[in-house]
Amino acid sequence: MTSGPSLADSCPTMQRIHPSAIVHPTARIAGDAVIGPYCVVGPDVTIGARTRLLNHVVVTELVEIGSDNQIHPFAVIGGEPQDRKFQGEPTRCAIGDHNVIREHVTIHRGTGNGGGITRIGSHNLVMVGVHIAHDCDLGDHLTLANQAMLAGHVRIEDGATISGGVGIHHYATVGTCAFVGGLARIAKDVPPFMIVEGNPAEVRGPNRIAMERRGYAEEDIDAIKECYKRLFRDNGAPMIDKMAALRTDFPECGPVRRLCDFLTAMAEGIHGRSHELSRLDDKRSLRLESIAEAEVE
Repeated sequence: MTSGPSLADSCPTMQRIHPSAIVHPTARIAGDAVIGPYCVVGPDVTIGARTRLLNHVVVTELVEIGSDNQIHPFAVIGGEPQDRKFQGEPTRCAIGDHNVIREHVTIHRGTGNGGGITRIGSHNLVMVGVHIAHDCDLGDHLTLANQAMLAGHVRIEDGATISGGVGIHHYATVGTCAFVGGLARIAKDVPPFMIVEGNPAEVRGPNRIAMERRGYAEEDIDAIKECYKRLFRDNGAPMIDKMAALRTDFPECGPVRRLCDFLTAMAEGIHGRSHELSRLDDKRSLRLESIAEAEVE
């Protein structure tokens, strides 16, 4: 005698959530997502199609994870910000599609005065032990190697690589197709298309490999090589004059414009960090007041 189909057979979601997992009733799990053994999924969490939480993964609350992600054991996604100004306000974490998040990664939600959300794009590889703090904004096709540490409000643009053990200062920006060498201390913005290494970190050369992988034309890559020589190797003229000359010599080159615009914003920022101009806490207010007083005097 054969028995009829079981409840698990008729409900794909029940097949794919391990019995030892704890899933809050308000969590929204795609029918073909996989929640492995001993995972914990908290309230107001969304997990998209074909995303896999392998085992012992914690997704705390107010987190949206897209499709086709793979999250490895002991990762904690959506933890509360490590920020003294955080008062428990409802903030979020949003992760895109096709990301691989390896063991012991920690990704925190945003803060109320920092925009309220931590964003991670798609097609990223986040290796073992990486920390991504509150209000960070990460693009697509990134590689973050083991034990990289991102402070709050860090921005990383598409195609960048952060090597192992790198520490990035809050509000710093890493430009597109940049490469940050291992154990570097990043206290100011990293220009796009450049290799940065050392402590203090310095520009060491153009990142030709990343530009090739991202499909830039050979003439654009050659133009960036020329930018490196003029901006970071040649002495003499002020940086602003060098950039003006590059804009004139390469008027139709998008990467050259992007690099020059980035360096201009960096110079106009605070301590070489353009994004810090958006800072809303007391330190930022005091900084603006001191600038206003100086202008009056």
